[in-house]
Amino acid sequence: MKEFEKALERKDCEVVLEYLDDYLEGIEKEDELRELLKKLENLVLECEGESAYELAHEIAHIYAHLDEIEKGIELYKKLAENYKSDEEKYSEALYYLADAYEHFGMPDKAIEVYEQLLELERGRRDKKEEALTLAHIAINYEELGDLDKAIELMDRARELFEELGDERNYLISLIDLAHFYYEKGEDEKAEEFIREVLKSPRDKEIEVNARLVEAEIYSSRDDYKSAFKSLSKALLKAQEDEELFEYTFETVTDFIKSLFDEGLYKELKDTLDVFVNAFEEDEEYKAFFEALRELAKFKLGEENKFEEVYNRVPEELREFIDELKKPKLGLLSL
Repeated sequence: MKEFEKALERKDCEVVLEYLDDYLEGIEKEDELRELLKKLENLVLECEGESAYELAHEIAHIYAHLDEIEKGIELYKKLAENYKSDEEKYSEALYYLADAYEHFGMPDKAIEVYEQLLELERGRRDKKEEALTLAHIAINYEELGDLDKAIELMDRARELFEELGDERNYLISLIDLAHFYYEKGEDEKAEEFIREVLKSPRDKEIEVNARLVEAEIYSSRDDYKSAFKSLSKALLKAQEDEELFEYTFETVTDFIKSLFDEGLYKELKDTLDVFVNAFEEDEEYKAFFEALRELAKFKLGEENKFEEVYNRVPEELREFIDELKKPKLGLLSL
């Protein structure tokens, strides 16, 4: 693509980013890809602001595909080194380096870099950034399975958000704490935090995520009806935002799939009406959840209307149902 090559030659980072995916599709040989990577790495070090990190992210993904993620991470380190004399830019570079470690599944390394960033934020007494970084560190400790440390750090972040009057991040920290306590098996403590979130004024993203954690708590008690009520409330609230709805719908279908995989067909048959009733005004999603209910009956060997309802389900929603309908492979099938 001439547009891409010209942009690369004149070092126009934004245009390079715009055409990069299309250009990559035309590369067939690995040596050509590696030659391009060298040029892109040189360009990143000359880019300014967000473009530099967006391009670094794309390059890192290519190296991850080549099973050489260390080379992608090295690029973030070079950016940080370049900005060491400018504390503001250096702090930003450290954040992106830590985020890259986090994104590519290296929480221990992410923590090390976030702690460097934390020192700088405390040095300039930036409590808002300190609280955000504490929250990031907490999430990475949770990834490592150290829930006590995760709770300790998230609680400190919560205190700072409360002190600053930052209600949105305060509520998000409560949701994270609820999730950590749920993971720890202390579901009553988790429920306390969720109640606190849901009684406060909130935006749709906060309510949706609170409902998802609430569903986890009910599920841990085998209270699937209450779990489905929480999930349906989350899904209905998320309809106002396409991206949020996709994320929530995926969470809902993952949960339903787990119940099918566990053979909990009776529980599914008895509770899927929660979704059917919630989507009474939406024929497509109503049919989708009805079909799942009828599939549960089919799996139980009960009389059902699966085929009739399935025919009303839109094509784009049928793939999920088709996968669930396939018989399980047991030892006799192998």
